[in-house]
Amino acid sequence: MNLPGRRPSATPAPVRPTLYGTLRRIHLSVALIAVLTAGISLTFFGLTALRAHADHNLRLVARSIAYTVEAPVVFGDQAAAADALSAIAAAEDLATVTVYDRDRQLLASWQRPGQERFPALRRIAGRLLTSGPAEQPIVHEAQQVGSVQVSGDPVALLHFLLQGTLGLIACLLLTAVGAHYMSSRMLGDIVDPLRNLMRVAHAVRSERAFGQRMPPARIEELNALSEDFNVLLDELEAWQKQLQRENRSLAHRATHDSLTGLLNRAAFTEALDLALRNAAARNHYAAVLYLDSDDFKGINDRHGHAAGDRVLVGIADRIRGCLRESDTVARLGGDEFAVLIDTLRQPEDAVRAAEAILDAMAAPIALPDGGTVVAPLSIGLAVFPVHARNGAALLHAADAAMYGAKRHSGATWHSAEAAPPERQA
Repeated sequence: MNLPGRRPSATPAPVRPTLYGTLRRIHLSVALIAVLTAGISLTFFGLTALRAHADHNLRLVARSIAYTVEAPVVFGDQAAAADALSAIAAAEDLATVTVYDRDRQLLASWQRPGQERFPALRRIAGRLLTSGPAEQPIVHEAQQVGSVQVSGDPVALLHFLLQGTLGLIACLLLTAVGAHYMSSRMLGDIVDPLRNLMRVAHAVRSERAFGQRMPPARIEELNALSEDFNVLLDELEAWQKQLQRENRSLAHRATHDSLTGLLNRAAFTEALDLALRNAAARNHYAAVLYLDSDDFKGINDRHGHAAGDRVLVGIADRIRGCLRESDTVARLGGDEFAVLIDTLRQPEDAVRAAEAILDAMAAPIALPDGGTVVAPLSIGLAVFPVHARNGAALLHAADAAMYGAKRHSGATWHSAEAAPPERQA
């Protein structure tokens, strides 16, 4: 039970082996077992073959010695028998040679020098590599006149065995290196595509990087998996682009007027508040122009709603044409527009902008039916921080100034009255 106020310790995530490590261990284990099995098998069959060859060679040497010492044995010449043994046995890999007469009496013997060294090792090697001494009868005129007993030299056999063992080890090492190289290549062909798949899938999940693609793989099944995954990524990327386009369209419709393409009231209010904060921080001026058409209802009544829409679009285009790119224009609703002039050097710059708009509106606007109409505007002007110190108050001051312009017969601009300090906020 957990004590109150103490959080239970988090269970550590299990450490899972990687696919590459697992396959590598399996391949190395299989390769090691195969190499050991091959080495043991070759060693066993090599020892068997070496023993058979040594026994056969020992019998051949014993037969040759029996033929050579036949005459000394017949005449009982020990010196001649010893000389014959020395001449033949010294050239062969023999340890001892003994010649007996017909009564099994020792006639001559020969022993290779150094046999007294490592007697235990020689005895074990002799038992392992040979079947024991070989005995050959000496026959003269179809009668046995004696016998020859020959034992092989285990040191020579051990030397031969060591050379064979070194060659076998070299072959096994080359085999192991080749197997390791082939295993590494095979593991690369299998694991690399899966690593790429994991990398691309992680990038798509965590970073939405739908532009990632899988490279081709050498193995057919993995290459087919890569191609199918790339097709899926193509579809996901197309869906993402479609969603982004729809989101941009929704965001634009949420902040812009559908007829004129200008900002709507909500977006203009946000832009106004941000601009006033920046102007206050930098000790700059900013101005709002509130614009209203003087005869929009009459244009709608005389020419229809299509002409009214065309007039609204024309007004929006001409207002934008009179301002800087950094200035903001919005349609507040109906035939009411607003302009935010940011970063003014002096309040009089807003007056020049208002007069430029009035001059532009003096030219007639073409209607869909081929006619033209003049759509004069009344403009109210309010400057931050002269007339107000926040966005809502500044927009209200410009709206009130616009009605002042209408009272002066319209088609003109009118500036807001400077408010007392306690009312500017």
